[in-house]
Amino acid sequence: MELTTFKLRVPLAEFMAANAEVDVWLAKQRGFRLRRIAQEDDGTVIDMLLWDSVADGEAVAERLMEELGDAPLHAMIDHRTVRWRVLPVHHPRVTGRGRTQSH
Repeated sequence: MELTTFKLRVPLAEFMAANAEVDVWLAKQRGFRLRRIAQEDDGTVIDMLLWDSVADGEAVAERLMEELGDAPLHAMIDHRTVRWRVLPVHHPRVTGRGRTQSH
């Protein structure tokens, strides 16, 4: 699970619109499962991605900065507030019907 938290320099709607390019790129990456973006009351954005493995998440994060480093959304982030990490998931996935899966 990749978790990145940060504050924005622009309204959330503008940032979300700028993410379209990244979302298309992410969908093509090895090990990508899903992405969700939320915002806390204090304005902190939580960008969560699920990967098949920590190695997949770390490798793709490096490629993202190489291939999309000049994407407009990077200028929208207050980089002094960024906290990024990729963590192994220990809890099984629980579906809406109560079934569990390993990923």
